[in-house]
Amino acid sequence: MTFHVSRITLMNANLESQMSTTHSLASEGTAVGIFAAALLLAKKLLSPKAGKPELLSRADFYAELVALKDQMHAEHLALLEKLEANHRELLAALEGQRSRVSALETRIARLDERSRGINRR
Repeated sequence: MTFHVSRITLMNANLESQMSTTHSLASEGTAVGIFAAALLLAKKLLSPKAGKPELLSRADFYAELVALKDQMHAEHLALLEKLEANHRELLAALEGQRSRVSALETRIARLDERSRGINRR
């Protein structure tokens, strides 16, 4: 039995040494974490602050808003003018096609009359 008791005592001592090593590693990790957090906080507090952007006055804001509205209106008018020019161009092309179709219909009608006259003979 003494053999077993010494063996258990030896195993118990090994477990306690492993546990103390684990505790020391955990406390070292905690210390490193606290130190890193303190460094980050110091960096944040000591870093130079960015300046506030200049704010527009209400009058400047409305002046820029009116300028933007005028620009949008001018671009809208330019688009409408382009659409109107394209519409006129399409109507002219359509009129040309209509006159060509009309001329072809007239020629076909003449040919039809001639072929009827030839077939009657």
